[in-house]
Amino acid sequence: MRVHKLTFAALAVAAGLSLTACQNGDDMGQTAPSSASGASSASGGSGSGGSDQSDGKGPAGKGSGGQGTAAGTGSNENGKVGKCRTDELEITAADSTIDGDPDGTVAVELKNGGGRDCVLSGYAGVDLKTGSGTLSAKRTGEKATPMTLKDGKSVYFGINYPINKSGGSGVRITGLVVTPPDETKSVTLDWPGAGTLPVTDGSGSEVKVGPMGSAGQGG
Repeated sequence: MRVHKLTFAALAVAAGLSLTACQNGDDMGQTAPSSASGASSASGGSGSGGSDQSDGKGPAGKGSGGQGTAAGTGSNENGKVGKCRTDELEITAADSTIDGDPDGTVAVELKNGGGRDCVLSGYAGVDLKTGSGTLSAKRTGEKATPMTLKDGKSVYFGINYPINKSGGSGVRITGLVVTPPDETKSVTLDWPGAGTLPVTDGSGSEVKVGPMGSAGQGG
């Protein structure tokens, strides 16, 4: 009986060991896929983040692109209109004296040929070249209102000067120098008005220039 009991006990121990080994084997078999799944998840997380950044669907990518486009468009549409440059203006002068007027008048045209709208404000600088040196015109004192000169459009201002009625040779005018408002570059033109100014002791009329828009086409 003891032999049988010992045998049964040994068989029970062996069976227990065998069952434990099977269970451990099952556990290892389950652990490996779990570990692989974790690695796959980590790899997938990294790949997902990379995809968001590369295709621009992530919040940062989308926001950055949207703001860049809006800023560029706003700057183009809402940018301030710049002042007119000398090189953008086609400047010409014509005699605009009306019979019966005590003084002569020259109308100066500034045509915008710069391919963009621009702003003109105030008075142009006007100098007459004469046989006795340069004579600078004085401003009339009229109010100068800033204006936007559309591309291809023109604006005029007037130059008033005393007519030589003395019968003498007077002071010969050899050229007209015009400097647009707020500019330093000048344009030299032929003088289209009367050929001479009266010699004066300072008591006569002066050469005067009006603000932008103070003369019209042909007058």
